[in-house]
Amino acid sequence: MSEFILITGADGYFGNLLVRNYLDRTDKKLKLWVRASGNEEYESKLARLEKAYGANLERIQFYHGDLSENRPFREVGRESITGIVHTAAITRFNVEEDLANRVNRDGVRKVAEFARQCPDLQQFGFVSTVYSSGLTKGIVPETSVKPEGRFANHYERSKWEAEHIIQTEFADLPWNIYRAATIIADNESGEVVQFNVFHNTMRLFFHGLISLMPGERDIPIYLTTGKSTASAIFHLMEEKFTSHEIYNICYDRQNALTLGELVDRVFSNFQSSAEFRKKRIMQPLFTDLEAFESLASVLTGVSGMVVKQALDSIRPFSKQLYIEKNISNGNLLKHYPEYPSPDMAVLLDKVIQFLMREKWGINTGLQTQGGLSARV
Repeated sequence: MSEFILITGADGYFGNLLVRNYLDRTDKKLKLWVRASGNEEYESKLARLEKAYGANLERIQFYHGDLSENRPFREVGRESITGIVHTAAITRFNVEEDLANRVNRDGVRKVAEFARQCPDLQQFGFVSTVYSSGLTKGIVPETSVKPEGRFANHYERSKWEAEHIIQTEFADLPWNIYRAATIIADNESGEVVQFNVFHNTMRLFFHGLISLMPGERDIPIYLTTGKSTASAIFHLMEEKFTSHEIYNICYDRQNALTLGELVDRVFSNFQSSAEFRKKRIMQPLFTDLEAFESLASVLTGVSGMVVKQALDSIRPFSKQLYIEKNISNGNLLKHYPEYPSPDMAVLLDKVIQFLMREKWGINTGLQTQGGLSARV
C-alpha cells in the first residue's frame, strides 16, 4: 500500500519547504491541499505547483478548498493517508479577529475532524508558533500554556486556541504540535525569499523612517531559518515518536540574541553601505510602548504606503518586545539532537547584507505578502 502524506497550505512558504523534504528524502506520495476560493484561483496555483514539482508529479495529488468552508477537505481521499501536516493559516500579526477565528482557530477543528476519518493515520502534526504563549513571561515549556487571555494580537490568540482545541477535543488523534520561531532567512546563507515583520522593521531602520524602537534591550529574540524548522518537523514526523508531544522548534535562551544586541549588530552592518553612511542615520532609541504608539500613529497618518504597511506589521507585535521569555527546547533536542541551530550573530550579518545587496527585494522580486506576515 502506498503511503500518502497530506500537507495543507502546500503552496505557502513553509508548506513548500515540507514538500521538498518529503520529495527529496522519502519515496512517499503526497496529497497537497491549497487554499483557493474558486476554480480560476486554483488553476493559477496549480500551474505554478506543477511547474515547481514537474519531476515528481507522479507522486503528487492536488486538492483545494477554503478553511472558511464547512467541509474544506471533502474532495480529499482518506484512504492511505498515514500523516497530516497542517501548515495552512493566516500568519499576519495584524490579522483581523474574525479572519483569525475562521481560519486559524476553526480551521484546525475542520482538519482534525477530517483526520479522524482517515483509517490509516499514524501522525497528525500542527504547525504553531512559540508566541502562542501570548504575553506570558518566563519559561515557555513544551507543554500546554495558559496565557490567561493576554495576547499581543489575534494571530497569537488564534494559534493558542487552535492548540487548545487539538489537546482537549481531539485527544483520540495521534497529534503533535510544532511551535516555530520567527523565520528570518531561508537557510544559513542568509537568503530571504519572503518578507515578514523582521525584514519590514530593518527596512524602516535603513531608511531612517523610525526614530523610536519599542521594547527593552535585554529582551531575548528567537529567530531561525526556514530550512532548519522544516527539517526538524520532517524528522519528528517521520520518526513517529510518541503522540501528544509539543516541540518548541528554536534554540534556547542562552543562544538567543537580545533585542539590544540585534539592533546594534544591524546598524553595524548598515555602516558598510555608502548610501546609509551618507544619510547619517542614528540608531533608534528604545522607548516605552506608549511613546512608540504615539509616534506610530503620527507616521501612519502622514507617511506613504510602505511605512504604513511596515508599521502595521510591527505594532501588533510590539508588546512582545517587553516580555522576557525563556523558551525551553529540551523535548526537541531529546528527539532531534541534530537540530541545526545556526549562529544567530553570523546569520543576522548575512541576512542584513543580503537585504541591502538586493535592496529589500527590488533586485530579486521577493514575495512580501503585503509586508505583513508573521512567520514568513
